[in-house]
Amino acid sequence: MTTIPMFPLGSALLPGQLLPLNVFEPRYHQLVLDCLASPEGPVFGVVLIARGSEVGGGDVRNDVGVLARIEQHTALSEGSHELRCRTQERIRVRKWLPDNPYPVAEVELWSDENAGTQTVDYEFPALVERIELLYGLLNRLARQRGKVPPSPPTIAPFRGSLGTRLFELAELIPMGDADRYAVLSAPGADERLRVVGEALETAIDMVRFRLG
Repeated sequence: MTTIPMFPLGSALLPGQLLPLNVFEPRYHQLVLDCLASPEGPVFGVVLIARGSEVGGGDVRNDVGVLARIEQHTALSEGSHELRCRTQERIRVRKWLPDNPYPVAEVELWSDENAGTQTVDYEFPALVERIELLYGLLNRLARQRGKVPPSPPTIAPFRGSLGTRLFELAELIPMGDADRYAVLSAPGADERLRVVGEALETAIDMVRFRLG
């Protein structure tokens, strides 16, 4: 376990995502300064707020999140910052510490559990086919409403771990923060495969309903 600065947000994030931030609260101004000066690198934790607001404190936070690394930093006037961050490994909060002045927590990296039970030979290609179907439906819906259709995703052949690829595929699926958090907090790849599949089928059904 290690103690790191935390930045609770109103959105659920997955590993490997781009995270732009506009920082203006004094407490998070200090977080940015501390991260940039840290010998461990400009890294902080991000979790989804369960109840409350991003601004002002007093929020209730979820305990599963991701690390985020500052890749680009622009200092603006009056203690505000523009950040370009990239999310990294999944983390689990073991203990929230008193704000000082920003949120701080003891966290641990949370690798996928039950890695040896993965089955990918037919399930991953089937999931890709359903995503291609979804984007075909989204294309029809956009044209029906006179809007620019979304670009179809280019999905590379399966490489690496199933858990990591499922995070990548989940980014392509329209879903709310509760569903995205369910993807993030699934203990292992098998459980994540089920959650991503359910979110995908929900999205397909919703687009079909809108098409009439």
